[in-house]
Amino acid sequence: MTQFDYITLDVFTKERFRGNPLAVIADARGLDGETMQAIAREFNYSEITFVLPPSNPENTAEVRIFTPTMELPFAGHPNVGTAFALARAGHVFGQPVGDELRFEEKAGIVEVTVERNADGLATGASIQAPQMLTVADGLAPETLGPMIGLAPAKIATGNHAPLFLSVALPFLVAELPDLQTLAAAQPDTGLFSAAESGLNPIDGRLSVFLYVRSSEHPLALRARMFAPLDNISEDPATGSASAALAAYLAARMPSAPETVALTIDQGVEMGRASKIHLRVAMSGGKPMSVRVIGDCVEVMRGVLTV
Repeated sequence: MTQFDYITLDVFTKERFRGNPLAVIADARGLDGETMQAIAREFNYSEITFVLPPSNPENTAEVRIFTPTMELPFAGHPNVGTAFALARAGHVFGQPVGDELRFEEKAGIVEVTVERNADGLATGASIQAPQMLTVADGLAPETLGPMIGLAPAKIATGNHAPLFLSVALPFLVAELPDLQTLAAAQPDTGLFSAAESGLNPIDGRLSVFLYVRSSEHPLALRARMFAPLDNISEDPATGSASAALAAYLAARMPSAPETVALTIDQGVEMGRASKIHLRVAMSGGKPMSVRVIGDCVEVMRGVLTV
């Protein structure tokens, strides 16, 4: 038997037992993909990360991300939390950890900046999504509504129809008219499965990201995310979906500044309030990059026996 140290964090929050939980194994050497998947099922968090030496010594580490059912090419809160954990440790594979990190992931290189307080202590991180925004047609409200327990008329289509948005991981994104409708949404796993079976690009992970914004505060959003086919009935904070939505909304602004700043509150309805900060760099009315920024707090440390 072999033992591996792990740490758990709550990400996109400054309070323990809020935000999105994450487990990090900061030295996963000796673990194969099948065992990593089994460990992810055991933790049953929305994601867990395994840190390995980089293939290119100019990078900080290879980071593999697993949900309870599959490996992901990229995700938001695992990158923010992993950077925080490594920065707090101060080293990785014998090398010091500074403020600028580069993670090798299946979606590409993820550039990370450690966020610190006035005393130099790491408090969180910001990450740059590894791919440009892509947009594709989504499901019709007549299909999506019942999937999330709502009448089709409750899907707001005045600004845009439901769309698949991605900056490395696709999400079906839809706007809802108000917070009451957002709170009433409930996923139907059977209808998710039926819809997913006809969506070849999704490859087993049909995830629905719902949001609400008001005319008074169009850059402050509230959201929920459902991925029941991935054993995630609801996710407290979804950085990758938030990044894709932020880039899409920034691109639709008639006179966008050079940097569009948004915030997304998520997890409120499930008692795990999260706050995701986003910065979209614009050029010629197009999003050139998007950064996801969040705080973290350590929760547990332990030893895993394999």
